[in-house]
Amino acid sequence: QVQLVESGGGLVQAGGSLRLSCAASGLTFSLNVMGWYRQAPGKQRELVARASSDGSTNYADAVKGRFTISRDNAKNTVYLQMNSLKPEDTAVYYCNSYSPLRGRDYWGQGTQVTVSS
Repeated sequence: QVQLVESGGGLVQAGGSLRLSCAASGLTFSLNVMGWYRQAPGKQRELVARASSDGSTNYADAVKGRFTISRDNAKNTVYLQMNSLKPEDTAVYYCNSYSPLRGRDYWGQGTQVTVSS
């Protein structure tokens, strides 16, 4: 049974920082693409950052230079360090794992991030 459990969300003032964590189980973590997505009220879910199994990363333009994704394959955990947060970063953040072996995505339950101005 695949589980992705996010933690680290909360309320922060603009300019502040948060670090999200996603602990994965039940999957071959090191082979999967790990990512963070977010969904703001009334908007579609969008990619924030992604880390492939070879260590390569990519980011949405809106977060480049402020957010950093990293993964620890030994701990089956992916992180999202978010700095210089803005009110427009307010959203539910979801952990995602794409399995190339199974050709499917897995999702966490989401964690709320609220940035006050």
